[in-house]
Amino acid sequence: MRSGSEVLVFPAYLNNAFLNLLQLSAAADGFRVTGAHTFDDLTAGAARLGRGDVLHMHWTTPIVQQAQSEKNARARVAKLSRVLGDLRARGAKLVWTIHNRLPHELTFRDLEIELTRLIAASADAIHIMAPHTPAAMADVVSLDPRKIRQIPHPSYEGVYDTSITRAEARESFEIADADTAVLFLGQIRPYKGVDALARAAADADARRGNDLVLMLAGAMKEMPRAEFRASLPPQLRTVSHLDFVDDADITRWFRAADVACFPYRAILNSGSVHLAATFHVPVILPRDPGLVEQFGSESWVAFFDPAHPEESIAELLATAPFAGVTPDDFEAFLAPIAPWDVAREYSALLRTLSSPVV
Repeated sequence: MRSGSEVLVFPAYLNNAFLNLLQLSAAADGFRVTGAHTFDDLTAGAARLGRGDVLHMHWTTPIVQQAQSEKNARARVAKLSRVLGDLRARGAKLVWTIHNRLPHELTFRDLEIELTRLIAASADAIHIMAPHTPAAMADVVSLDPRKIRQIPHPSYEGVYDTSITRAEARESFEIADADTAVLFLGQIRPYKGVDALARAAADADARRGNDLVLMLAGAMKEMPRAEFRASLPPQLRTVSHLDFVDDADITRWFRAADVACFPYRAILNSGSVHLAATFHVPVILPRDPGLVEQFGSESWVAFFDPAHPEESIAELLATAPFAGVTPDDFEAFLAPIAPWDVAREYSALLRTLSSPVV
């Protein structure tokens, strides 16, 4: 690695904990980590990269899905093809981290697939976080196994203030110690199945004797808040904050929770699972083959049937699937994915790509 090699990150979400954790060691190792926020930023920034530099692409939504028209989206794909070709000709390298099979909200599906294939073909390294990623992506793009580098999603240890106690957190939400608090934290979008979770929680609550509280925290997407609130079962006790949750308040929500449920209808990676594990909160996930492969051996993870989400989640919430879970179970999962260790793996990948022999 030459001194001061640049790593241009796109899109660079400044408050994204995952990006900040991943880049910890790279910055300490002398890389100049810079960011591009928009498609225009990306093309302008890529033009200055040369031998020893790296372009690291993450989420692709700002490229095609935020285009003003199909014509504009097509032009962007063509321009990016030229940009990536020129970048490689100058000796710079491209890393692509696969976060999603495809963006969750698709306006230009065919062009998104074309973009995905372009990036996969151009990449020098394809960073995956879950072992089932190549299989999950197979109907979209065939990933060259020679390019794949598996670096796990880090835990969030050390990121959030953990001084608040469970009792203090629950008191702030007026949740009794004997209640069972079920948490969904994240953007509330159609694909995340929060509607099914709410109905399942109401069913389970009736079967449990009304000791269940549903906690919902996250910004609404594609649905008015009033409409969503009206859709919640009126008999179910609900604590909600239907807006962005500040980082300083993340701990309070997880400390108050007994279980986190992520009733996704479509998912490849979920940092929410790692966030819950960091706070020692058991998790309910869809019984997707890839997720079962990744988390099936964890005692703090239970799976619902995605073909019958409402009934399956209700059955889990009405029983006690995590009764035998201990803190050691979480620590065994968290130990190999400590943020600094994962960041060092990423920095090692950058050093390899920046080496003049590559």
